[in-house]
Amino acid sequence: MDYYLMYIADHNPPHFHVWCDDYKATMTITDGIIIGSLPRRAIKMVYEWLDLHKDELMENWKRLSNYEVANRIEPLK
Repeated sequence: MDYYLMYIADHNPPHFHVWCDDYKATMTITDGIIIGSLPRRAIKMVYEWLDLHKDELMENWKRLSNYEVANRIEPLK
């Protein structure tokens, strides 16, 4: 996973955008549905990162929905 991004006041369901090389996908936070395509290796990493940071991602979704600054989330190590 090269990086992820959430947009301020984005549409539901809560989700984030993922870029990896030339691939782009959107992943829902609550149920992990991927829309788009990513390499298999990246999908595994995104799911692992989502499992570790689901609560933080939801908190950031709420913050951004209220036009507040998102908190930094540690990358997968």
